[in-house]
Amino acid sequence: MDKTERAEIRSLAADLEHWGRRATEIQARRHAVQAAAANGEQNLRTRSVGINRAGRIAWRVVPLQSSDQGIVGHLWQRANLPAETAGDRALQRLLTKEAPRVIAEVSPLLGLRRFFTGSAKKQSAEAAADALRRHHAAITKARGPQRLEQLGSVDATYRSGLPGLHALLDPALRLELLSGRSGPRPEMLDRSVFSGLPAALDAIAKVVASEDSYRSAARAAGDKVRKAEVQRVLQEMPLEALKDATRDRLRLGPLADAGVTTVHAVLHRGNALAMLPGVGETSARRMLGAARTLQRTTYDEMPVRIDIAKRHPETTHLLRCLADWDACRVTRGAADDLARAAELAPLRAAIGVWTSHLLVIPAATAAVDDLRESIQVVTRRADQLGMSSGSGAAGVRADPWDDFLARPADYFAMLSELGFITADENAVHGDLPEEIIEAVRNQALSGEHLTASLRGYQSFAARFALVQRKVIIGDEMGLGKTVEAIAVLAHLRSRGDTHFLVVCPAAVVTNWLREVAGKSKLRPYRVHGPERTQAARTWMRDGGVAVSTYETLAWLESALTGPRDLACLVVDEAHYIKNPQAQRSRRTTALITRADRAILLTGTPLENRLEEFRNLASYVRPDLTVDATELAPRKFRRQIAPAYLRRNQEDVLTELPELVEVEEWLPMSTADSARYRGTVEQGNFMEMRQAAMLDGPKSTKMQRLIEIAREAADNERRVIVFSHFRQVLDLVAQSLPGPVFGPLTGSVPANQRQQMVDRFSSATHGAVLVAQILAGGVGLNIQAASVIVICEPQLKPTTEAQAVARAHRMGQVQSVQVHRLLSEDSVDQRIVELLAAKKRLFDDFARVSDMADSAPEAVDLSEAELARKVVAAERERLARRSTGQT
Repeated sequence: MDKTERAEIRSLAADLEHWGRRATEIQARRHAVQAAAANGEQNLRTRSVGINRAGRIAWRVVPLQSSDQGIVGHLWQRANLPAETAGDRALQRLLTKEAPRVIAEVSPLLGLRRFFTGSAKKQSAEAAADALRRHHAAITKARGPQRLEQLGSVDATYRSGLPGLHALLDPALRLELLSGRSGPRPEMLDRSVFSGLPAALDAIAKVVASEDSYRSAARAAGDKVRKAEVQRVLQEMPLEALKDATRDRLRLGPLADAGVTTVHAVLHRGNALAMLPGVGETSARRMLGAARTLQRTTYDEMPVRIDIAKRHPETTHLLRCLADWDACRVTRGAADDLARAAELAPLRAAIGVWTSHLLVIPAATAAVDDLRESIQVVTRRADQLGMSSGSGAAGVRADPWDDFLARPADYFAMLSELGFITADENAVHGDLPEEIIEAVRNQALSGEHLTASLRGYQSFAARFALVQRKVIIGDEMGLGKTVEAIAVLAHLRSRGDTHFLVVCPAAVVTNWLREVAGKSKLRPYRVHGPERTQAARTWMRDGGVAVSTYETLAWLESALTGPRDLACLVVDEAHYIKNPQAQRSRRTTALITRADRAILLTGTPLENRLEEFRNLASYVRPDLTVDATELAPRKFRRQIAPAYLRRNQEDVLTELPELVEVEEWLPMSTADSARYRGTVEQGNFMEMRQAAMLDGPKSTKMQRLIEIAREAADNERRVIVFSHFRQVLDLVAQSLPGPVFGPLTGSVPANQRQQMVDRFSSATHGAVLVAQILAGGVGLNIQAASVIVICEPQLKPTTEAQAVARAHRMGQVQSVQVHRLLSEDSVDQRIVELLAAKKRLFDDFARVSDMADSAPEAVDLSEAELARKVVAAERERLARRSTGQT
């Protein structure tokens, strides 16, 4: 190799060494950028806070401050690093690995050492020189040096301008927290959204803590009631129960011989059982263990009951503690808002003075707007609590039992809030589809304008109505559908909506006015009767809750011609509009279409035919497809589920007292039989139904009714007597001893019906309210009565169910007795038989809220057809009797 060649090789080697150093620098720089970005991501991940809802993470929130722009810069640099190709990696490997080796091998030819190098090494160096030329030529041809500078151009990109924190949402930054997810988009909330949250959470925590001693005292008192009741049960639990608990593995003879006859006695003896003759230490340990298991199980399954007939000292103490807690707390009616505050509590420590933004990453079923709303709800609630915390507690009555009897529903709501009254969660959901249940769980419910405490199942119904917008709430009578609807209106008011309308039967207008005023801060207006025009004008101007009637809808249509938005329409006793051809149905459905939201309330969505139920569903959800050709109640319930929620009393009101229903089959007197036979010969169906009552005290049914009224007076109970017929009611009112109120009939003005009920509720024990079943059995709350008498079977099973529910409902503290007076060998028997199918139909399609479908057997008899069939059957039966046939 001559001098020129050596100079060439030196020059090539110098180029490769320079490029190698540059490649090493670029690799180090790229690794530093990637490491800094990874550290920044780890910093954000560590700082993130999970916000739970319904036991699952609904949002992951990352608090940010201005200094986090450094992290954004690192992520931005990483995102703007030129992408490496396989050729780029091969180039860098060549320059940093292969080229240095080749240069080392060629060095023996370049210095003085070449004079002392053997032939083998010279040959190797010559080969290395050739490789060096090839490497250099290939790199130069591929523009390797220029590509290196492109790969190292990150600094220039960084200096071109650093983006703000909002850039974290840019998919180009490849933030790991946002990768590989679906569902609602993440958002950045600036400080104006959450700046008041820490102070609000602190204020709520302070108020809750100030009430906590009263709450804790009430909880401890409730535990004492449970323990006392458990002890009473164990004192009555026979020794044989230990056999069941141990599958007959214990010999209990020695215990019985020693006079130990109950599980309580076993617990009382404790370890001393081993001292009894015939009982060893091992047996004693097993007996005591079995007894303690029974004690624990009994405690776990023991609800806290308030029995007015057994006023135990510990129950009186519990009522006093509940009254004290209720009087001092300003959080009444704020349960849902406090739940939102508890959800947001993890953010309290995360939000600092320098926090400028929150990066919110929602789960698949949540939305950032829901979190934003929760923050607003909690902030407003904190402001309200601050204004009312100094208002002082209301006075507590000297006898807590008096206060309990005056407002039992409030006490049961407090027990529910303390966890002493629980409902089956699936029953609360009413068998709704899982995706709807999840959406309802995630729906906030503001209590800012609500003054009543909601039970858990009531809160669920209100949130269901908010999520689904237009729905049927078909909860069984007595569960509080009214307060569920009011909770929806109160929530919407907190969102800025102002105008709400309730359409109901005239008989319950007064009750709605009272409930809205008593359970919310909304202002009600009676848009019915002589003052309706002025009330409507004031409502249109100022907003609030207008309460009107089906009969007033024609006038109301003209009154609502203005541009005022109707935020929510509530239709009470919605089965009144089951016939789409009726004028009131058309007018109501026009309002449903016009309103932004609608809630149809009815405990009896299906009375005669399945088509009625389908009609109601079509009003609120015309998009639902309900197939009416198959015999498939399960399919029907599944299809109608998005619009229909129903819970039954036994599912959610565990504290409800017993309902005792008695069918009293009575023979007809001679006078009754003669009158009845004449009505059959005339073919007068309605006269046949009441014939067994029209001879007054001579009638067997009337005699039994007088006995029931006297027994009720002796037992300090009040009575409601229901009949379809005005003539029967008049005779009942004349025949009964003691104070009688009524008859309450359809001819009694609506505002006077509630006044009549109030006077009856304030009367002495033994008082009787006589009511037409279609007037007094709808809408009115008559918990003062605990004995119900139905004088004749009704043509719809739902009519009787509604009447019973007037008394057997939330707030009732006495067991309710229902006496159905039925005449043997009469039309009563035929009606009972024919209407059993109607009840089965309701149970199949409407009692469970799931989804909907019609069926051929769902076409039931009309009342006229039923009457013709009953009369024909009775004529045939009486004719057979007169000829001696069986």
